[in-house]
Amino acid sequence: MGQQYEASTLGMWVFLTTEILFFGGIFLAYTLYRNQYFEAFKEAAHHQDLWLGTINTAVLICSSLTMAMAVYFSQLGKRKALVTSLVLTLILGVVFVGIKGYEYYEHIHEGLFPGSLFHFQSPMADQIQLFFVFYFSMTGLHALHMIIGFGILIWLILRARKGDFSPEYYGPVEVTGLYWHFVDIVWIFLFPLLYLIH
Repeated sequence: MGQQYEASTLGMWVFLTTEILFFGGIFLAYTLYRNQYFEAFKEAAHHQDLWLGTINTAVLICSSLTMAMAVYFSQLGKRKALVTSLVLTLILGVVFVGIKGYEYYEHIHEGLFPGSLFHFQSPMADQIQLFFVFYFSMTGLHALHMIIGFGILIWLILRARKGDFSPEYYGPVEVTGLYWHFVDIVWIFLFPLLYLIH
């Protein structure tokens, strides 16, 4: 059991390292273009809904708390509390993606989706479109990681209800917690980069 736990934890850290490199490259490209076209990116950021972004940030922070509670309760062998914490994490994640989907709908309706649907009257329209290329790409990848997390959480909930986890065996819950916290941390970087340009 101990060897299995150590192997799964190491495997998740290796995976998260590759994810950091992946998102790091995207963040670097965004930062370079933001510095080059700062005024355009600033104007584009004014079309972001700061309140929705702030609410989503709070939702994800709460989901990190409920995920941490799930890990804690799995270590204590408290099955009902574990299931409740995992369900709350899943609900908060779904709320986050739902709000993000509404933001996408609003941006598309305003003609801010890159490509043939992009309609924005400004001398800096091309640079503003570039901002939204980054916006949809980065938040879309983040949302994809969350949706993958939903599948893992549902799997954990089903196993937890059957009593598969105990103080002697809680590795899958802890490893999932690492993944979920990573996804939340990515958003903590995305929020100021995409919403708070002044």
